[in-house]
This record gives sequence, C-alpha cells and structure tokens, in this order.
Amino acid sequence: MNYKRKALTVFAIICFLGLLNLVFINDGLFSQELGSITETTVSSDTDDSQSIGSGIYKFFSYTGFRNATPGHLIMIVVGLIFIFLAIRFDYEPLLLIPIGTGIVIGNVPFFQDGGINLQLGIYQEGSVLNYLYYGVVKGIYPSLIFLGIGAMTDFSSLISNPRLMLLGAAAQVGIFLTFIGALYLGFNMPEAGAIGIIGGADGPTAIFLSSKLANGGIINGLQTTNLIGPIAIAAYSYMALVPVIQPPIMRLLTNKQERRIRMKPPRSVSKLEKIIFPIVALILTTFISPGALPLLGMLFFGNLLKESGVTKRLADTARTSLVDIVTILLGLTVGASTQADVFLTNESILIFILGALSFIVATAGGLIFARIMNLFLSNENKINPLVGAAGVSAVPDSARVVQNEGLKADPTNHLLMHAMAPNVSGVIGSAVAAGIMMSFLM
Repeated sequence: MNYKRKALTVFAIICFLGLLNLVFINDGLFSQELGSITETTVSSDTDDSQSIGSGIYKFFSYTGFRNATPGHLIMIVVGLIFIFLAIRFDYEPLLLIPIGTGIVIGNVPFFQDGGINLQLGIYQEGSVLNYLYYGVVKGIYPSLIFLGIGAMTDFSSLISNPRLMLLGAAAQVGIFLTFIGALYLGFNMPEAGAIGIIGGADGPTAIFLSSKLANGGIINGLQTTNLIGPIAIAAYSYMALVPVIQPPIMRLLTNKQERRIRMKPPRSVSKLEKIIFPIVALILTTFISPGALPLLGMLFFGNLLKESGVTKRLADTARTSLVDIVTILLGLTVGASTQADVFLTNESILIFILGALSFIVATAGGLIFARIMNLFLSNENKINPLVGAAGVSAVPDSARVVQNEGLKADPTNHLLMHAMAPNVSGVIGSAVAAGIMMSFLM
C-alpha cells in the first residue's frame, strides 16, 4: 500500500506541474524574457503572497516541464529505442545502452537562457559532463579503445594469409566515396573528410577524426560545424546493425556456389611472428600515415603486450578493466552530445543517409574485390567471397556475420578464422585512411 501511495503522489506532482505549464502558456503570464528570473523580483516591502508566487514561478521555470521542446522529447524517445534494441535484440548492448542512456541524459531539458550557466549540460563549461566529454573532443577515448582492441586481437589469421589484407583495403572504398558524396551535398572539405570515415564502420576512428576535422573550429581556414555527435552516433548505429545490413548485400552479390567455397585452413603461426608483427606493422603504417599514430600506436602496443608473454597483467588490464571503463565514458558522453538543439539539424539527417550508403558501399567493395581476386587464383586457393564483407572494421561482428552466412550455405563450412584477417586489416585500414585524411585536410 505504501508503494501505491508514493506512486500516486509522484503522479499527482507530475500532473500538477503539467497543469501549471499549460496555464502559464495559455494565459501568457510569463511572456517576459526568462533571463529576468535571475533579477531581484521581490523588494523588501513586497507582500508575502507575491514572494511565494515569484518563488513558485522561479522553481517552475527551472523544471524540465517548462523547458521541454518537441526536440528534447524526440531525442529521449530515440535514446529509449537504443536501449530497447540493446536489451531486446542484443544489438551491441555494451555500446547502445551507454549511448542510449547518454541520449536521455543529454536531452533532459533545463534552463539555459539569460546567460546563466547551471553547469549541467555537456556543452556548458564546468559541468561534469563537459569534463568527461573532453576525452571525446581531444581524441583520448578512441586511442584508449584501440589499446584495448590491440590487447584482444589475434593477428594470426592475417599473418598466415597476408593477401586477405587486400579485402580490408578494398572495403575502405566506402570512405572515399562518402567523402565525395559529402562534398556534393555541401559540406566543406574537413567536414566531408570526417563524415567519410563512417564508411569504415569503426566508431573510435570516426570519433577521433571528427574531433580533429569537424569540431566546430577553424580547420585549414574553413569554419567547421561540430559534427562529433552525429558522426559518432551514425558510426556506432551502423556498427550495431551489422547483422541486419550486411546479409542482404552478401546474398545479392554472391551466388550459392561461391558461398560454399571452402578455403584452406590457415597455417600455424609461430610466437616469434606474432611478436614481430605489431612492431613491424607499427613502424610501416605510421611512416605511411603519421596522422594515425595515436590510434595505430596504441593498437599495436596493446597487441605487443598480449603477444610478448611477459606483460600478462598489463594486457589483461587493457582488454578488460580499462576498455570497459573507457567504453562507459565514451558511450555516455557521445550519447549526451546529441542535445536536441545541436543534434536535430539537416546536417545530422544527411550524415545518417551518407553513413548508411557508405556502409553498403564498403561491404560491397570487399565482396566484389574477393570475386575479382578469384579470377586470378587456382581452384584450391580460391577465396570465399563472403569473407570480403568482413573488410569493414566492425570487429568482430562482421566476421561473425560471415561465419553465419557461410554456415547457412554449408553447415560444415566454418569461415570465422578466415574472416578475421580482413576484419582486423579493416581496423588498420580505416585508421590509415583517417591519417591520410588528416594530412590532406588539416
């Protein structure tokens, strides 16, 4: 009975505040500028009734009921949908639940007029969320995520069959075609570069590049819009929807016979090869694309911690505790950055459309290039073209989709280990592409 009374009390308060809002708006009693609420409204000789009325109005002016807009409500619903998808369908719950919750937090309406800084919102200097968001704006969180990815990743399949790296490179065509599309739609060069990286289906890389090229500052003499929120949400949304988006494209661009191709088992890779690989790859890739150093440096450092065999504690920390903490902070702050007045723009809609197209193009690029490679390979060395779809760097989800589609065509044909090669090379490829974009556009 106690719980029922409490629930009724809360419900009554909400109804009362809603009624106040309706009355105030309809009667036009508070058409004055909201900034005036900060001024002294009750003089020493004002009667008590006026003081009480002014106090109630001031309280109400600061509530979410008074400051809510349709945009806030729309974004809160979007956040709830993200949470629903994560729980109901298990779509990347480690990402979508923090992001969805962040969207809700970032769109709780509060008083923002009159030059007052309540230090609540993510864009208000001095707020807790603003401090946490610093790791996104400066590209700190993406680099730490790459450290964790490196400590989790086994490059054996790529080392044993290096030619599959070409499939990861082919999938990056989505990045450059999206860049051209963004230019055509009116985005300037730095903004288009940041949007293009969505085609790599790599959330941390997308955040890193957008923090450099589309952060609201002046880049290479051009004034940019802050697109970090829309780009990050688009990238992570499509990463979560890999099992939905990729299979139809894979079936469309391959036939049943190709989907049944059996590939040679990958050869055994020695410990020495696993240790040498991150060192050589670090030097080679960062010499080609120095702009990718914060990402690739951490990726291969994390992998060296794993493969060296003498830093197990550090590797365990990097791939568990550290990456979990950073994922929470990254997801929450990226979600909170979708504040309605910043996020609900025509640019955001265009970014989501371009992101979807780039993801489709990237998947198709890997599939088509695998089929082209088969024209020059003997029968015993042919590649199952499904593996090409793993070239997008959504690790390890794309590789799992390849495995599932391969099992549907032939229940005894396991493609996961083969798919991991283009999958991890896609991570490297998207980071290299980000570095190249930076060198051209900054």
